[in-house]
Amino acid sequence: MHILGISAFYHDSAAVLVSDGAITAAAQEERFTRKKHDAGFPEHAIQFCLNQAGITLVDINNVVFYDKPFLKFERLLETYLAFAPRGFKSFKQAIPVWLKEKLFQKDLLKKRFQNFDSAFDWQGKLLFAEHHQSHAASAFFPSPFEEAVVLTMDGVGEWATTSVGLGHGNQLDMVKEIHFPHSLGLLYSAFTYYTGFKVNSGEYKVMGLAPYGEPKYKDLILDNLIDVKEDGSFRLDQSYFDFCTGLRMTNERFDDLFGGPARRPKELLTQKQMDLAASVQAVTEEVVLRLTRGLARETDQKNLCLAGGVALNCVANGKVLRDNAFENIWVQPAAGDAGGALGAALAGYHLFQDQPRQTNGGDAMRGAYLGPEYDQTEIEGQLATAGAVFKTLDDDAVIDITVEALEAGKAVGWFQGRMEFGPRALGGRSILGDPRSPKMQKTLNLRVKYRESFRPFAPSVLREDVADWFEMEADSPYMLLVADVVEPRRLKMTNEENTLFGIDKLSVPRSDIPAVTHVDYSARIQTVHADTSPRYHALLSRFKERTGCPVVVNTSFNVRGEPIVCTPEDAFRCFMGNDIEVLVVGNTILLKEDQNPALKQNYKNNFELD
Repeated sequence: MHILGISAFYHDSAAVLVSDGAITAAAQEERFTRKKHDAGFPEHAIQFCLNQAGITLVDINNVVFYDKPFLKFERLLETYLAFAPRGFKSFKQAIPVWLKEKLFQKDLLKKRFQNFDSAFDWQGKLLFAEHHQSHAASAFFPSPFEEAVVLTMDGVGEWATTSVGLGHGNQLDMVKEIHFPHSLGLLYSAFTYYTGFKVNSGEYKVMGLAPYGEPKYKDLILDNLIDVKEDGSFRLDQSYFDFCTGLRMTNERFDDLFGGPARRPKELLTQKQMDLAASVQAVTEEVVLRLTRGLARETDQKNLCLAGGVALNCVANGKVLRDNAFENIWVQPAAGDAGGALGAALAGYHLFQDQPRQTNGGDAMRGAYLGPEYDQTEIEGQLATAGAVFKTLDDDAVIDITVEALEAGKAVGWFQGRMEFGPRALGGRSILGDPRSPKMQKTLNLRVKYRESFRPFAPSVLREDVADWFEMEADSPYMLLVADVVEPRRLKMTNEENTLFGIDKLSVPRSDIPAVTHVDYSARIQTVHADTSPRYHALLSRFKERTGCPVVVNTSFNVRGEPIVCTPEDAFRCFMGNDIEVLVVGNTILLKEDQNPALKQNYKNNFELD
């Protein structure tokens, strides 16, 4: 049985194929179109899924869309009626789009699928899941747990912004919801907007900025913006926000509360933005912890699954792990809207078709390596067509040369196996560096990624060595848990260094691995496992043999505003557009100095700042 899951028309469109309960293929449309957060119909992702399984649409039993458009439209109408006549301008803008494109999505989907097979019988084949049902299904069904509490937190689905499900076997019962406009995700997005970053893409910048500040505004937020109960349920005071009625997230009353207007995107960051980021991060953590503690008390359950955009807040996830209200937690790596396609497919298989579910002690995401892959012949063909100069070497030589490049302080593009599903590069489409270098963080941010200097980088660490370097013993294969560097590997700051302005703290090494240690000694950890990522595990093992350090810097293979690379051609183009010095694609090695200078790309300004 083949079930195709689809997310589309809002942001981060994706397609996922589930075959006889196994996740066969999954990819975001942006990787193929090269448009960040592409919201269009995911025709390229769908075609990839079909090709990966060697099937056509005729073989598909159901196509499941990840939300219900009529319920969203109902929310739009009821919100306008509740606030009328305020909000007419935004309502006037939204209605034509809904009437033309979004309201009648069943017909729209049928028409778009005709490009694949005009003769396909759609009667009874196209199904719709609710948005939070899709998120919850994406978290529970691939998890290693036979039963679990499932907590979904995001901006908004149809009506739900926070929901609780109880998963058991092949069943998932949604039991609690908090409804729009009361949303933890939208609260965080309001501060994303107010600190000058782009909503729906810059939230992770706020999380990265938070350690540079102090939570000076936490009480102000709790006293005015959000009323949080002991069990984590909450309400927002809508008099401070404009997302229900206007074209921005906050209003003048919000400005007055925090002492001025929102930062413009090109204005310099100040201590105020750092303190605001720290404050909303602290509030988010408190709400999440109250929710998880309350659910643990209510359900007496040992296992927790997380999904939705807020579940990408790896700092909060780390706090939940260490809180120990639940013995085990598992976070869906594609927790945002792209993962909704996965949940829709799994809901179609287990809930709509009542098919059995198997658990074997591990998760079903296969390391999130679910996208396209290229054999050596395809790699060499694409690189040759692009004009690249390369050498093809055996496996051992590839590992050795890569390790030597890392030891020499070079940035390495690492392109191996299947592309990752979700927002994190996990050793399939990654840029790597030596974590011991005090210069690597700045080099990667400014000369490779072309992004803000304050942004931290994640460590990839051998699973068997994680506890020797970080205050964590759990698996973190998807880079969704934050923990501190262990005390013996930290470097103490002097009194003078402690007085430095936020961003100036970047110049002070914090540990033996400064390139992946944030200013508060934390790190967003990826544990690397030999069974799911054998070549990446071999690379880290060889690096450890040579240096004694089982850790490398891992960041996504792209520049700011660009989707993660998908093809060998994408990788070469990016390589020629920044200061990556070595590119490793399969068994091919490319050195920057060997390439034709005429092929250099102007990547720095090619993509819009996200």
